[in-house]
Amino acid sequence: MKQLIRYTILLGICALLAACGGSKVKPQDDAQKYFQQGERYFEGQLYDDAIASWEKARDTFYSPELNMLAELKIAEAYFVSKRYAEAASAYKDFLTQHPNDPREGSIMFRLGLSYYYQILSADRDQTFTENALQTLQQFVARYPDHARAQEAKNLILRCQTRLADHEVYVGRFYLKKEQFKPAIHRLEKVLQDYPDYYYRDEAYFYLLKAYLESGQAEKAQPLLDKLVKEYPSSEMTEDARELMADH
Repeated sequence: MKQLIRYTILLGICALLAACGGSKVKPQDDAQKYFQQGERYFEGQLYDDAIASWEKARDTFYSPELNMLAELKIAEAYFVSKRYAEAASAYKDFLTQHPNDPREGSIMFRLGLSYYYQILSADRDQTFTENALQTLQQFVARYPDHARAQEAKNLILRCQTRLADHEVYVGRFYLKKEQFKPAIHRLEKVLQDYPDYYYRDEAYFYLLKAYLESGQAEKAQPLLDKLVKEYPSSEMTEDARELMADH
């Protein structure tokens, strides 16, 4: 009887060890299988399937290195498939969780692009523009010698132009409503915050108009002088002259 009990216990221990041994191998096999499966799907442009496979590879928790690589692959699949909101979230989460990763520069640039590709027209909310601008400025500041640094600088200028466009749009809106104080505030902000704004002549003109219509003609003349000096051939300059003549 004792021998039978010992034998039963031994069988139980062997079964337990076999189960433990199998659990050590299975996550590795599964992780590799899912990861390679995701690669094949990605190459075939089956991005949703690739993401699903890489999520399974990540969720095996086989190794920190594989988890990190799967997270990056998922973010890249979102980006390539133009799901920029999901890509931005994935890239941002990666940078938060792995702040010292050697790929930080390239990932930060991808994050900036993910925001940039979601930018809306000048008459709409500019949160994506602000996020793109902030991220790209941080990227250039930290990685000035990066291969994508000049591209980032060009995108920064475009973001700043869109923000300035938005301020002019809002300023014109207030001007049409004869709400001169907020109109002047918005248009002055453009001239102060965006000295390299490409359509600066428009900001000059609408601010000049706001000054005239709010009874501040003394502030309008310096703006006309700047228009004449900086934009002698602009239609805005001629329109400004006519407005000044009418007042």
